[in-house]
Amino acid sequence: MNSDEWIIHLTELRKRLIWVMLFFIVTLAAGLYMSPQVLLYIKNRPAAADIAWNVFSLTDGMFIYMKSGFLVAVFFTLPLALYHIWAFVRPGLTTEEAKKTFWFIPLAFVLFIIGAAFSFYVAFPMMVSFLSQMNKTVGAVETYGMDKYFSLLFSVVFPLSLAFEMPAVVLFLTRLGILGPALLKKARKYVYLILAIVGSMISPPDFVSHLSVTIPLIMLFELSILVSGWYMRKKETSNPLIDPKGGASHV
Repeated sequence: MNSDEWIIHLTELRKRLIWVMLFFIVTLAAGLYMSPQVLLYIKNRPAAADIAWNVFSLTDGMFIYMKSGFLVAVFFTLPLALYHIWAFVRPGLTTEEAKKTFWFIPLAFVLFIIGAAFSFYVAFPMMVSFLSQMNKTVGAVETYGMDKYFSLLFSVVFPLSLAFEMPAVVLFLTRLGILGPALLKKARKYVYLILAIVGSMISPPDFVSHLSVTIPLIMLFELSILVSGWYMRKKETSNPLIDPKGGASHV
């Protein structure tokens, strides 16, 4: 690829990034406007119903307000960002590959929503309940800062929501011949270790919280292997030139 082609690609990338950033700014403004309703909804959930939100700094409320708006903006900007990723790599794909990979956009967004729902309605309440019970067993007086509560919430919900994209990403790469079930199985023990580390980083420092995050991550990886294997078997029936090591043959 010569310098002129590099300039053309970088120019296109810049234009797409600008569109995504402009849309993000617009949705961020909408998110800031919606923040009071979002925060009240979170406050009325069972996980927070019995917890008094205390502020220990004049800026706590403002930062939470902005974090809430940021989360709303990311949620609505994600489909557009996924589309521009697909559109950017589209010239390098065949017409058939482009049609087969376009489904990645709605699938990834749906998985993101499922991940957000699981982490918000299942994983996070389990963490809060367990940690609260632990505090009570030692006779501690529970006084929670609003900033700490939301920092924990965002550190659990957002990474888990992104992690739920794993099956879609793996299937996307499998369709392009980059990954395959054999390669994923070969890397399983290393991936387990990485997922355990990630789970410990985004969850509170207790065993139950680690399990409530790490186990779903491992299940997502195993689901990704099944999805990749399903696609390879489907492709093998229509194309005999399949690399048994897990990727598509380029012969």
